[in-house]
Amino acid sequence: MSLSDKLTKRTKRLVNSKHMLSGVGVASFLESTVVPIPLETVLIPLMQSRRDKLWLIAAVTTLACILGALLGYAVGYFLFDVFEKYIVEYVASTEQIDQFQDAMKTEGFWFVFSTGVTPVPLQVAMIAAGLSKYSLALYLLAVSSSRIIRYFGLAILVYYFGDKTEKVIKRYKWQVIIGVSLTVGAFVAYRVWQFFA
Repeated sequence: MSLSDKLTKRTKRLVNSKHMLSGVGVASFLESTVVPIPLETVLIPLMQSRRDKLWLIAAVTTLACILGALLGYAVGYFLFDVFEKYIVEYVASTEQIDQFQDAMKTEGFWFVFSTGVTPVPLQVAMIAAGLSKYSLALYLLAVSSSRIIRYFGLAILVYYFGDKTEKVIKRYKWQVIIGVSLTVGAFVAYRVWQFFA
């Protein structure tokens, strides 16, 4: 059985489970820390099947990812020497880690943000941010904003396109990413402006 088939089977079991939200939270936490598999393969069918919990699924997924990102930052900051062998073997090579640290020094916020929006594994940015002692506040802002765009963006797509969401994403991948990013970004900016106005 392929990985895709296993994920589909587990998603179907999760859809009507009373543990659906906690299952989503655990999956998001694991995806952001130790299992670099795109969570969308589970989230899209789940959101399509449970539209009554659409925004709650997006919120739980985002919060669990942020908790995972905090753990990853802590590993890079405090425990890199302890986990270096595992990180080099399963996450990134020594050369890549050096490159990521350089990226943190020059691009910082945008490096973390871009890995949170795109399919690049977030583990890379988490470890690099902790290892380079990057500002925790800016790191959390980058992770939070990028994952809000990613997961609430998916929820918006499911809300408007329903069962056609996967086809829309496959056909217009980059247009969808840019469009959703701009939409969610504009909404957040509007809410912040309202708050301070």
